[in-house]
Amino acid sequence: MGIISKKEIEVRYAETDQMGVVYHANYIVWLEIGRTALVKDLGFTYAGMEKDGLISPVLDVNIQYKKPCVYGETVTVETWIQEHGRVRTTYGYRVLKENGDVAATATTTNTLIRRSDFRPVSLSRVAPDWEEAYRANVVGVREL
Repeated sequence: MGIISKKEIEVRYAETDQMGVVYHANYIVWLEIGRTALVKDLGFTYAGMEKDGLISPVLDVNIQYKKPCVYGETVTVETWIQEHGRVRTTYGYRVLKENGDVAATATTTNTLIRRSDFRPVSLSRVAPDWEEAYRANVVGVREL
């Protein structure tokens, strides 16, 4: 079983809407925070990747909202590598409320491109150690 990264996030007032619950688009920011934490837990950084002229844009976001999060509570974003292919990686996420209830589940699909020409590149060609860590830490959906 691969790594499941956990990152606590304190819900800020600015993230809530007029109904007092977290506005749906803010979950996407939380997913990015979770993904960055996972990369760090694996021993790498997005900043290092960008320094090497690579970026990892999101191709797809899919979120299922289950229960509202509110100002003042602390949520935990769990993040894992769900699938990893030659030029795409699918990350899985769960946003948990303080009481352990699932507030949201999500996936994002990211690719890796060269900043200079926006052409896709294979992680194995440009960062074999990162590729090895990703392959070793794929968490299948059935394992959760």
